[in-house]
Amino acid sequence: MKIGCPKEIKPQEFRVGMTPDAAREAVAHGHAVIVQTGAGVGAGFTDEDYVTAGAEIIDTAAEVFATADMIVKVKEPQAAERKMLREGQVLFTYLHLAPDPEQTQDLLASGCTAIAYETVTDDRGGLPLLSPMSEVAGRLAPQMGAWTLQKANGGRGVLMGGVPGVAPAKVVVVGGGVVGTHAAKIAAGMGADVTVLDRSLPRLKYLDDVFGGMFKNQYSTAGATADLVRDADMVIGAVLIPGAAAPKLVTRAQLADMKPGAALVDVAIDQGGCFETSRATTHADPIYEVDGIMHYCVANMPGAVARTSTQALGNATLPFLLNLADKGWRQACEDDPHLLNGLNVHAGQLTYYAVGKALGIDVISPSLALKS
Repeated sequence: MKIGCPKEIKPQEFRVGMTPDAAREAVAHGHAVIVQTGAGVGAGFTDEDYVTAGAEIIDTAAEVFATADMIVKVKEPQAAERKMLREGQVLFTYLHLAPDPEQTQDLLASGCTAIAYETVTDDRGGLPLLSPMSEVAGRLAPQMGAWTLQKANGGRGVLMGGVPGVAPAKVVVVGGGVVGTHAAKIAAGMGADVTVLDRSLPRLKYLDDVFGGMFKNQYSTAGATADLVRDADMVIGAVLIPGAAAPKLVTRAQLADMKPGAALVDVAIDQGGCFETSRATTHADPIYEVDGIMHYCVANMPGAVARTSTQALGNATLPFLLNLADKGWRQACEDDPHLLNGLNVHAGQLTYYAVGKALGIDVISPSLALKS
C-alpha cells in the first residue's frame, strides 16, 4: 500500500500524522511511505529523518493525495484537502464530524473511506486513539487557563496556588474522564482548589479512591454546576460523548453570575464545545471575552506541544495503521470491531450514528458498509 502523509495546514497545527519511526515500521512491512516536504518540521522531524526511515519526500500535498492509497493525518481535512480526496481512498485521521456539516458533506461527496481516530474503541470501553491527545489537552488546560487568568490577558489576576495568607484559585472541572482527570491533577499540582463534576458514580468513586487527597469531586447536576461555576475562577470543560456534539453545560445567562475575569477553558471545542458561548479559536489568537468572562477555546490544544503530542499519537495509531495497510481497510475492520467503530464515512454514505443524529443525515451500519 502507498501511505501518504501531507503537511498539516490548519492554523498553528504543528503535529504530523506519521513519525519517522512509524514510517520505518510501515516500510518494514513492505509498504511505500510518501511524506510531503516539511511535514514533520513543526514536531522536530526533518525530511532527512524520513528519508533515513525509508520514506520518499514529495513536494506538494496534491502529489501526496494523488499518489497515496491511504492518507494519514492529524487534524480533519481542510476544505482544500477535501477536494483532493477521491473514491476508494482511505483517510485515517481525527474527523470530529458532529459539529461540522460542511466537512461531512464534502467527505460524503468525495467517495472516500474515512476512519476517525476519535471513535475507534478498545475492549475496555475506552477510546485509545483519542486518549493520548486527551491526556495532553487535559494537562495543558490548567496551564492555558492560568495564563488566561493573568490580568494582562483580561483575566481576574488570580494566581493558581495563591500565596501564604491568600487563597488559591478555585477551579471547576466539568467531566471526570481522561481530560478531566489529567486537568484536575495538574491544577491541583499547581496549588489550586479543585472540584471535579461527573454524572458517573463509579467514576466519582474511582477519583475519590485514587485522588481523594488531591482534589474534591461532586455529582453533576444543573444546580451543582451552577453553584460551583458561580464561585469559580476557572472552569475547564472536559465532557465527551463519543462522536457526538458536546452538551452545553454552561449557558450565556450563567456568565452574568460569574466573577468578572474568570476563565472558561473549553477542551471539548472540537466537538462543538460544552459552553454556550464557546467558539473555536487558534493558538495565534486564543482568547476572547463574552460578558466579562474570558474564553480559551483553541481547537487543537495539543498542537502547542507538537513533538510530545506527535509521539504520543503515533504510539497509539501505529498498530491500527499497520493493520489497515497490511490487510486493507475491509479485512482490518472485519477482523477488529473496535477499528470498525472508527468508520464514519464510506462511498458516499455516513456510517456513524451519533454524527447522523447530530446532523440529520441517514446512516447505514458499518457492517453493511463492509459489504458495499
